[in-house]
Amino acid sequence: MAMIQRTDPILEEIHEARREIAKRFEGDIRRISEDARQRQIREGRPVWHPEAANRALQQNRDDVLRS
Repeated sequence: MAMIQRTDPILEEIHEARREIAKRFEGDIRRISEDARQRQIREGRPVWHPEAANRALQQNRDDVLRS
């Protein structure tokens, strides 16, 4: 039985955007990442900071018992 391949227009749009970005930055992931970070800052969107990634947002049980 032959499988029918369907094209999802949303996925195609995502793939096209990815291709355009890769072409604009010659596939350099560092330049792509830096551009994304600069756009996040410019647009006031949250930027992930690796040094803060492992800190708990809420107290855990041991912290509560110590206080």
